[in-house]
Amino acid sequence: MSRSHNYNLIREAIVSRQQIIADYNGRRRELCPHAIGTKNGREQALFVQFGGGSASGLGRPEENWRCMPVGGLTNVSVRSGEWHTASNHSQPQRCIDDVDIEVEH
Repeated sequence: MSRSHNYNLIREAIVSRQQIIADYNGRRRELCPHAIGTKNGREQALFVQFGGGSASGLGRPEENWRCMPVGGLTNVSVRSGEWHTASNHSQPQRCIDDVDIEVEH
């Protein structure tokens, strides 16, 4: 399967525990990617959003999990910075059917 440029950026950010900055649904997001793969054949990633805008707002880290289609992200960049996660990471995720890579804890 040929992966998109954004997919490869996010995948590398998972490996190196770097932050992703991207636009999604008209809002700039600051994200830490935790898993990437496909759902129903579509590239999908699971993030913790720690900054930027969100229609639902940002609450405690446990409330800031974001499942996003990679194709819906624009202006994607990678940067170094504090790694953000949530204490409920061990719960099963339903965002991705075929996980390529995920953060190890």
